[in-house]
Amino acid sequence: MSVSLFGRSFLTLLDFSPEEIQYLLNLSKKVKKEAKSGKVFRRFQGKTLAMLFEKRSTRTRCAFETAFGEEGGYPVFLSTQDIHLGEKEALEDTARVMGRMFSAIQFRGFRQETVEILAKFSQKPVYNGLTDLYHPTQALADFMTLEENFGAVKGRTLCYVGDGRNNVARSLMVICAKLGTHFTVITPAELNPDNELRQKCAVFAQTSGSVITVTPNIVAVKGADAIYTDVWTSMGEESKREERLRLLSPYQVNQTLMGMTGKRDGIFLHCLPAVRGEEVTSDVIDGQQSRAWDEAENRKHTIKAVMLATLLKKV
Repeated sequence: MSVSLFGRSFLTLLDFSPEEIQYLLNLSKKVKKEAKSGKVFRRFQGKTLAMLFEKRSTRTRCAFETAFGEEGGYPVFLSTQDIHLGEKEALEDTARVMGRMFSAIQFRGFRQETVEILAKFSQKPVYNGLTDLYHPTQALADFMTLEENFGAVKGRTLCYVGDGRNNVARSLMVICAKLGTHFTVITPAELNPDNELRQKCAVFAQTSGSVITVTPNIVAVKGADAIYTDVWTSMGEESKREERLRLLSPYQVNQTLMGMTGKRDGIFLHCLPAVRGEEVTSDVIDGQQSRAWDEAENRKHTIKAVMLATLLKKV
């Protein structure tokens, strides 16, 4: 099957078929191999990227900016202090203007609706660098890391421990359901992923063979090939920190929990930044099972792959 993503936006993995997702993962590995070889390309020469940030960022900003710049493109960083992003000027008008000035737009912020409006009115590829609902570029990097460690991911088990309704857990549920990876969310009932998304993913899972489980029981980590966690208090939810600590303290990923998987070749994943001593202990994230740093590097390779696939007719 021939796959072409030219001109497409990357807003949520719900919009992509399993074949298209796998195409992006394969392209990401090719891009990483190119980077390790020292070859230099200029595939974005003459192209521009608007990088809109409502939320702070380390990996997302560095990945987009370096991936685009190294390919000869010109990335422009714009925070809410730099432009009218829905204030004084309608977001639709900002999108129209940017669509005439830039080849593509990256957005990292709060509302999923914002990236949807940017894509609709700019008529250019728009990339979701994170919203409150989804973090699709992170999920791609996560699965690239899984494939580097295990090869085929169909039939493997990924276990997410922590806040089950955050953007990372939601995006992982989607990609697992589409690619046939079993996905277990271990979270207190108060933080369960929403039913609407679970119902959508159940449909994908019927086709792929994925089994999706949501449970508060920590012993469900048994048999997991990979344990994943994220910060307990997401950006924008700082006022809920004490409540999150109370709810999630029993779900810390430590050596005892890693041992409960029963998998000596199991790995640990974290999207970063990590609050050491809260969701994960230092001996786990710095330990031999941790792939957090490979995962962080893979943000760049997967993001470059997405931009190559959507900005070039032929890669």
